[in-house]
Amino acid sequence: MVGKLFVLLLGACGLQMAWAARPFVTDDARLTTAGSCQLETWLLSYRNSTEAWFLPACNPSGNFEITAGVGRNYQGQGDSSDYIVQLKTLLKPLKPNGVGVGFALGQVSHPSVYPGPNLFGNRYAYVPVSVSLLDDQLILHTNLGLIQDKLSHRSTQTFGVGAELALKPRWLGIAELYGDQRGARFYQAGVRYSVIPDLFQLDATVGGKPEGAAESRWLSVGIRYTPDRLF
Repeated sequence: MVGKLFVLLLGACGLQMAWAARPFVTDDARLTTAGSCQLETWLLSYRNSTEAWFLPACNPSGNFEITAGVGRNYQGQGDSSDYIVQLKTLLKPLKPNGVGVGFALGQVSHPSVYPGPNLFGNRYAYVPVSVSLLDDQLILHTNLGLIQDKLSHRSTQTFGVGAELALKPRWLGIAELYGDQRGARFYQAGVRYSVIPDLFQLDATVGGKPEGAAESRWLSVGIRYTPDRLF
């Protein structure tokens, strides 16, 4: 459950964002299962390009999640890659009908943008807050954070708000809005289906910029694999 909000914001308008449980961009106040790892991978298709992401995450100690992954953007010419490393912990675990609070920080590098021996790119940090209602039938998420741009040395505030709603057994609906103080705004809505509950999930979303051109819209499909215990 990474800060997707930051990778998307670090990519879509020259800025884009971090990760949550697929298909969310807005992160949640939850971690990968203690003593285990998870894998999230997805394709994001725009009219003129396609992105592929591969994000494994592990929780070795119970309250410390480490994510390291890669994304590849295919445009026919000028293809590029992005790499992300993120650390996340919980200040207050989320419980049914309760409130959870976390903290995450990470770094996204763009070798094609930052050449040379130092490939470190933009740094970010954010606080995810999740609220459980109706015995987890409805869960609301909010994110507030900062991205520090390496080239301009300027910090930008980011935000995300989202909701996940249990529709029926194995089906979950999601909707969210996220962006930054510069005026970048994006929406996303879709569904998640548990093929094997608590182990293997499929998801699909559509998104874009409110009132944006067709080029800004996307279709996303992904999977999430969450084994109970690996070590």
